[in-house]
Amino acid sequence: MTELAAPLRLAELIASLSLATDLGLGQPQEHVLRQTVLAVRLAEAAGLSEADRAAAYYVSLLAWVGCVSDSPEMARWFGDDLRIRADSYDIDKTGLPMMGFLLGHLAPGASPLRRLSMTGRFLAGGVRDTMDSFLTHCRTAADIAERLDLPTAVQTALPQAFERWDGHGVPGGLRGDQITAVMRVVHIADDAEVHARVGGIDAAVRMLQSRSGTEFDPNLVALCVDGELLEGLDQVDAWQQVIDGCAALDRPIPDAELTDVLTVFADYSDSKATWFLGHSRAVADLAAAAAREYGLPADQAETVRRAALVCRLGTIGVSTGIWNKPGPLTASERERVRMVPYLTERVLARSPHLAALAGPASMVYERLDGSGYPRGLTGSMLPPAARILAAAQMFRALGEDRPHRPAVDADERAAILRAEVTAGRLDGDAVAAVLAAAQGRRPRKRAQIAGLTARELDVLALLVRGRSTREIGQTLGISPRTAGSHVEHIYTKIGVHSRGSAAVFAMRHGLLPDEDQPTKIG
Repeated sequence: MTELAAPLRLAELIASLSLATDLGLGQPQEHVLRQTVLAVRLAEAAGLSEADRAAAYYVSLLAWVGCVSDSPEMARWFGDDLRIRADSYDIDKTGLPMMGFLLGHLAPGASPLRRLSMTGRFLAGGVRDTMDSFLTHCRTAADIAERLDLPTAVQTALPQAFERWDGHGVPGGLRGDQITAVMRVVHIADDAEVHARVGGIDAAVRMLQSRSGTEFDPNLVALCVDGELLEGLDQVDAWQQVIDGCAALDRPIPDAELTDVLTVFADYSDSKATWFLGHSRAVADLAAAAAREYGLPADQAETVRRAALVCRLGTIGVSTGIWNKPGPLTASERERVRMVPYLTERVLARSPHLAALAGPASMVYERLDGSGYPRGLTGSMLPPAARILAAAQMFRALGEDRPHRPAVDADERAAILRAEVTAGRLDGDAVAAVLAAAQGRRPRKRAQIAGLTARELDVLALLVRGRSTREIGQTLGISPRTAGSHVEHIYTKIGVHSRGSAAVFAMRHGLLPDEDQPTKIG
């Protein structure tokens, strides 16, 4: 492996994460990077301090990172969470226009009777769910900023992502200068980049003027009306400008910290659907142990772990409505799912330091006989890391519930993997290493945190996977009322108000149980 002269830096990592955010927003690659270039231009034109201009970089890069964690709630009502986010750039997001927009995207493709029923249910509880999803979004962004040890100025601004100049935003209803200048700049840059790219500079200026004094700070809008700040956004090398322009808050990431940082990426991608929570961490643990069983040196085993942590980033680019579908996928839906490893590679390949992980991470669904995807690679093209990762991913995924099937026990999974070896699709040595690693694993003891009792930890694990209080009660042998009481106590203890925020907390603190209990594999 070629050694890079310069160390990996924080800006490069977060810029890479922003490429995954583009997928979640339903926007083309580098939307967030171009938005960040514009945000800094506007911050300079507004005379913001050097510290605020530096903060604008990271606030811009992370402001919409929470779009993934609110996907389950958005998909519940609107089906395609990517489409509703992409379409939301066309409206001033408040009042009757916003309500009309939400109702117009409700239950797409459903019969008139079904839509009428869904409308009633949405007005009764869905509006609250939508507001909760905004809170989940903000909490996720702030949590990631804290885990990446970003300054207070960045962490303070991020929860204001959905505030508005006119005070009609959430969660705090902040008005005017109560919203940090950094976030007011980012609000404008986000929408302006989309409108300038789609309709041209004049269209972006018209949009900004139409929302001046309502959604946006009129003083900042006035700085954009001549269009000069918007010029050339489609021609700049946004990647290079961003990673070179964060010197005030940038720092090197030692190799010893990289796995922890990539765990943030893993949790981020697993938030896309309740089915995936904790999946990437579990695959990483299993794959790393299997790599050691396989005989790989310690440094290569760690590379396998890191590739496993990021191999599902591409799931962000697929609608949660598809991941939640209980029946067969359509041809177009299957094709979108098959794009996941390609999208993962696109996110990782832009960073010279992460590019080494892009290869094995994008090969997780390739098969020795060429029947895998996205490229149909065959045996000689698949290195040991990719072979181990493919086997570990399959073993773990089969042990998790999915909308179209229940979890499979360890013995049956072992039989399935061995059948894949016989069919020539999986590598026999890699499968043997994964099964040996799985057999040797012991149940991970969940952390005791925030005063949560053992029963509350059980309830939390079911809650974050989308189970209702009735379903939690049935699973644990308690009444729905008792389950609801546990949920209220959990929310109080960990300081959240929604399932999505509880999921962020649970993943960060390792509170999800390991579903792979040790079973003798003969």
